[in-house]
Amino acid sequence: MTKNNVPKLVTVFGGSGFVGRHVVRALARRGYNIRVAVRRPDLTGFLQPMGNVGQIVAVQANLRNRASVDRAVQGSDHVINLVGVLFEKGRNNFDNVQDFGARAVAEACRARKVALTHVSAIGADSKSESQYARTKGLGEDAVRHILPGATIMRPSIIFGPEDGFFNKFAEMARFSPFLPLIGGGETRFQPVYVADVAEAIAKSADGGLESGKIWELGGVEVLSFKQCLEFMLETIARKRVLIPVPWSVAKFLGRALSLVPLVDPALTKDQVILLQEDNIVSEAAQSEGRTLAGMGIEATTLEAILPSYLVRFRPAGQFTKDQAA
Repeated sequence: MTKNNVPKLVTVFGGSGFVGRHVVRALARRGYNIRVAVRRPDLTGFLQPMGNVGQIVAVQANLRNRASVDRAVQGSDHVINLVGVLFEKGRNNFDNVQDFGARAVAEACRARKVALTHVSAIGADSKSESQYARTKGLGEDAVRHILPGATIMRPSIIFGPEDGFFNKFAEMARFSPFLPLIGGGETRFQPVYVADVAEAIAKSADGGLESGKIWELGGVEVLSFKQCLEFMLETIARKRVLIPVPWSVAKFLGRALSLVPLVDPALTKDQVILLQEDNIVSEAAQSEGRTLAGMGIEATTLEAILPSYLVRFRPAGQFTKDQAA
């Protein structure tokens, strides 16, 4: 709260996305006024019930349009940038969104002396061969140069009701007798629950975290790609053959699938490159306490959440018997 008991105004870029809706909910529960900055404000009606009347307001903003970014930041007490893309589509490419866009938000915050929480990803590296990781790294570098006091969050793979990982492979398992193990399925992940990520971001808006740090957010367990798929199949009570796909073949498939027009690709060459590196919290972050535990947040397990939203993929939904089909 600010003086005179007026709630702080927090602007959330990308507040209608997978992570964004959970961040908006966490902020609303704290009593903040929330400005949701998105390209399509007309599609954000589902956010309104998360707060009181007038508490959540959507405004039009596009990170490629600096004037719209400035307008969205104006009058804010804190800004959160969640915008990112997993694959390129039209003008919303990696460079425009994750590098140029991050710079635009940071510059707008600096001009108005507003604190910033920037959400990146584990594996962000400005020298990476992956365009996703490279632009995430460039965005981080720009934010730290422009606003040294900005807080940066790096989550591992995020799971939750609207996630694009477990839901995607569970959907594939409904129709396909096999699932691909890219590179043999040995890549390690540290799946983190979306509500835990949202809580960490909200803590940053509270001013409860040391500014200028990079926080790495991972869950309770470190699992290989293969173990993630095995747990998902067990959860949806389906038996499927897991077929190892060599890196060279996976890259070819990624290039081919990216050429299909008007369809979100199931796999891209860039995602294959990303999968060649583990996606887990670093030893440095653990030793320095730059983790969920260091914030005082107890990470939620996959086992506690996954069945609640993957039940729809079971052969007979909630009425499916335990034995796999």
